[in-house]
Amino acid sequence: MISAHWRRILAPFLLSLLLLVAACAEPPSRFDQVQQETAGQTAVSEDAVAGGQFNKFFPESAGGFEVVPAQEKQGFAEYKLNRDGTNVAMLSVNDTISNPGAATKFQSSTRQIGGYPALDIGNTQTAVLVSERFQVKVQSRDPSFTASDREDWLSKFDLNGIAGLQ
Repeated sequence: MISAHWRRILAPFLLSLLLLVAACAEPPSRFDQVQQETAGQTAVSEDAVAGGQFNKFFPESAGGFEVVPAQEKQGFAEYKLNRDGTNVAMLSVNDTISNPGAATKFQSSTRQIGGYPALDIGNTQTAVLVSERFQVKVQSRDPSFTASDREDWLSKFDLNGIAGLQ
């Protein structure tokens, strides 16, 4: 008699627990397959130049502008360009070996800066492609920093030095 009593209590409890667990389980997301396929892969090629190697090619502080290191990682280095304590632009060098498609947009370029193909990316970025591999970019962060300013700062990079990194 006691065992029948427990079965009447335990059966609905276990059924409720099963329904609760099933209801709380999440269906696989659309990203799960991609996550499984790319697990263990690195986003940056081992052949990418170390970000620290780019540092010596950035322009020096000058004319009321301060060039301040911001980020460095494999294949990438970035500096802030500040004027009167305000960040007016970002300067960067990116090794496109990890993303060769990034270099293809320069094929249609009709202008050059420092002898390298240049183009505007949207309204706030100007970039050059050095040795068909290294994208050197200046991004405006303040409306006062114009396309002409971006071109001027791109020409201050040691672009030929960057070309020698290959």
